[in-house]
Amino acid sequence: MSIAENRRARFDYHIEEQFEAGIVLAGWEVKAIRAGQVQLPEGYVHIRDGELYMIGCRINPLRSASTHVHPEADRTKKLLMHKTEIRRLIGKVEQRGYTLVPLNLHYKDGRVKVQVALAKGKGEHDKRDTIKEREWEKEKGRLMRHKVSGGKG
Repeated sequence: MSIAENRRARFDYHIEEQFEAGIVLAGWEVKAIRAGQVQLPEGYVHIRDGELYMIGCRINPLRSASTHVHPEADRTKKLLMHKTEIRRLIGKVEQRGYTLVPLNLHYKDGRVKVQVALAKGKGEHDKRDTIKEREWEKEKGRLMRHKVSGGKG
């Protein structure tokens, strides 16, 4: 079940591989996520000291948050993966020029997980091709609907 999606990632990047990672959250963040107060607009994954951190995930605190907790909406969140997977990702990012991008937040067995993609940036012409392809799919759907409804009348 998806919580939040980073739609911009599929437009800006060629997705090569996808991985699932756990995420370290504070209690107020879990409650806010369950209430739907999360956005993943321009998130990316940063590698620091052999660990993965997600930046750009905004979790808006609930108004009913406790008074002794000082919530920070744009806090950097640590991602949890096996060391072997992290080393493999670090190698690809450093050697081949890949980028790590969060695709979505979802629930798995009652826990919040992040789907992280190993991606390469698209050039401007690739983005135009994506737009053309999307427009053609819409037009094709319109033509098929028109053809189906026109044949019965």
